[in-house]
Amino acid sequence: MIEFEAIGIIHTPFPEPKGIPIQPAGGVGVKATIEIFPDYRDGLADLDGFSHIILLYHLHKSEGYRLRVVPFMDTAERGLFATRAPKRPNPIGLSVVQLDKIEDGVLHIQNVDIVDGTPLLDIKPYVPEFDYQSDIRTGWLEEARKRVSDRRADERFQ
Repeated sequence: MIEFEAIGIIHTPFPEPKGIPIQPAGGVGVKATIEIFPDYRDGLADLDGFSHIILLYHLHKSEGYRLRVVPFMDTAERGLFATRAPKRPNPIGLSVVQLDKIEDGVLHIQNVDIVDGTPLLDIKPYVPEFDYQSDIRTGWLEEARKRVSDRRADERFQ
């Protein structure tokens, strides 16, 4: 059995999954906060030197999954693991967001695509030299990815 404990709660302007940006690129300028629980605040030391962070969180509004889905960016059915659909065997989300500041255990972030009240599992600094990859292929998303900024979640994964 694998168990995770939330280290904080993400507060966003999105009360439900329907209508939120489907990726951080679609949430440019959307501001949010993350309340880090007191037991974990000491781990925030030195994080304020980073402009971007990677958030790992529990997709708490997601129940069940199918191994073949029609993703938000397409009309064709795709294998779940070739998508970023939120209904997954292990409902873990990942977002790279901009970190604006940290005040009293609260992270102020922007470029958000996360539902309000989402439990935060972990934070990692985004480091371009560590995370950069070359010769990237984006499969079926090659053309669709150009439209991500104006796409919003609908009810298909509720």
